[in-house]
Amino acid sequence: MSESNSPSAPLAAPVRRGVPLWIQVIVWIGLLGLLVVVALGLRRAQQGTVQPGETIPDFTLSLFSGYEYEGRSEIRFSEFRGKVVVVNFWASWCKPCEQEAAELESAWRSYRDSGQVIFLGIDYVDTEPEARGYLTKFDITYPNGPDLGTRISQFFRIKGVPETYFIDRQGKLAYVQVGPFTSEAQIHAIIIPLLND
Repeated sequence: MSESNSPSAPLAAPVRRGVPLWIQVIVWIGLLGLLVVVALGLRRAQQGTVQPGETIPDFTLSLFSGYEYEGRSEIRFSEFRGKVVVVNFWASWCKPCEQEAAELESAWRSYRDSGQVIFLGIDYVDTEPEARGYLTKFDITYPNGPDLGTRISQFFRIKGVPETYFIDRQGKLAYVQVGPFTSEAQIHAIIIPLLND
């Protein structure tokens, strides 16, 4: 019995084509870029918050309506050179922030008329209605604004809220308070030496 139906020639194997070189190059460049981004992120995370002695570069803060500085809705950090600056990161959803709100406001009121100290509140990852509710609830009067796109908090490398940064008259970071203050006296104890320098 003959096998007339079977093919007499073997089937040709399909031709395998490699990925074009230009696609390989793009993939490797993309992977390399991703590794650089991850490495920079890890390095920044290991650095911790900005450290005392570091000069704070200029940044711009848009202010909430009703919390302007001298009638302006936007301020630049550099305009406060020669003053002691207290930068407080907070959020309406942050319970520890509530523990220190009254102390910060009271300290601000004691320095407000001197013109030598400025308090800046920076609202972190929040919505404006909730932020405004918080400011009203605690009768906050010092300039406050949102950290749009977390630009400012990323520079300071904050770990959470509340965090407060005391910057001397030359624009150098003098002290970092991670967590809430326990008293107004604690705030004054940090500011007074900076005023005397």
